Amino acid sequence: MRKDSRIRQIVLMGLFIALEVILTRFCSINTPIVRIGFGFLPVAMLGILFGPLWAGICYALGDFIGMMLFPSGTYFPGFTLTAFLTGLTYGLLLHKKNITYPRAFLAAVAVCCLWNLCLDTYWLYLMTGKGIMVLLPARLIKVAIAIPIQTLLVPLIWNKYLKNIIY
Repeated sequence: MRKDSRIRQIVLMGLFIALEVILTRFCSINTPIVRIGFGFLPVAMLGILFGPLWAGICYALGDFIGMMLFPSGTYFPGFTLTAFLTGLTYGLLLHKKNITYPRAFLAAVAVCCLWNLCLDTYWLYLMTGKGIMVLLPARLIKVAIAIPIQTLLVPLIWNKYLKNIIY
């Protein structure tokens, strides 16, 4: 890899991490058990551009940096693990692929159901001591809202705005 392309990669990763922190911390609806926002967009773009490992690392860094700079409760490393797995999933499903609505739907379902609904609910159960069945209704509503939004926005933003600028 050429030095200038490595620098370009680092700069783009830094920009997407910063954008993720801003969208997650300032452009989201937050409750103690649900966050609805647009922080998934930079993570999906990282997955498309750089693949699973880098997307996972960048999202985990973004989660950690965002929590340290703008805490919204107690830091819990489980959520950073979820962030890593989310980036990994976007990278596995979107990197070096044609970004279509069906592919975005598959990525959204995987991220929302596996990581946001199952794993994050488990982390909240460990943190709050509330039963999973108490947490589940609000989290199901979040997933029902998030899947169509992610399915629509990931291909739209990538294909219409970013693909031609970045490549």
